[in-house]
Amino acid sequence: MSLTVAPIADPDAPLARRNPVAKLGAALLFSMMLVLTLDPLTPALALAVELAVVPLFGLRYPALARRAWPLALAGAGVLVTMVLFAADRAGTTLLALGPFDITTGVLGTALALVLRVFAVALPGVIVFATTDPTDLADALVQNAKAPPRFAIGALATFRMLPLLGAEWQMLTLARRARGVDAGRNPVARLRLFAATTFALLVGAIRRGTRLAVAMDARGFDSGAPRTYARRQVFRGADAALLAGAAAVAGAILAISVVTGVFRPIIG
Repeated sequence: MSLTVAPIADPDAPLARRNPVAKLGAALLFSMMLVLTLDPLTPALALAVELAVVPLFGLRYPALARRAWPLALAGAGVLVTMVLFAADRAGTTLLALGPFDITTGVLGTALALVLRVFAVALPGVIVFATTDPTDLADALVQNAKAPPRFAIGALATFRMLPLLGAEWQMLTLARRARGVDAGRNPVARLRLFAATTFALLVGAIRRGTRLAVAMDARGFDSGAPRTYARRQVFRGADAALLAGAAAVAGAILAISVVTGVFRPIIG
């Protein structure tokens, strides 16, 4: 189990050097349209646009795939759940597995949901893969006027994520050194996973409590005006990025409406 939060993009790429708040806002604007419709065309077009602009963020596709691999697990989980437990099984039956009839309607709905998972989550992955967490916290406070307590606390939490991976490995090795090994027994492996997860959770809570006390002791919640060591400037190009994201999102929705596949989530 390995977690990393460091940016992996070329910092000189055209979109990678944009203001962190602008990148985060563009990702939110672009993803918002995907919660308005259930059709598969909208997320498919959105995903195509997202993959097309990856080089502009200074990212290589293999590096992005290594950072976004949990999305594949989430998509597989959604696909299996929909195929097995979908209530609406309209359409032509493709495969009959006892009580589970896999139909064209089930596969279409599952495909639309999987595409939405990828299309909604990928912009966030791109933003955090191209943004230093400290710059993001500074920009949230300076440009988005976020409360410093929230921004600095979120930064501290984000910085501690890699420690979870290291602690997981330490717990696993410690249990193995004590002779606690599940072997090939799936039930024992599941019990060992649950026990290790609980130990990791307890350690994370204790570390978070100590960090909160230490931050309060150093005056992070004093209420006094704070100064900034790193200025984050919001330029015209950053506003253009937000406008461009909104325009592309609107164009994709318009294409779905014109082609007649638009399925509003409400109504």
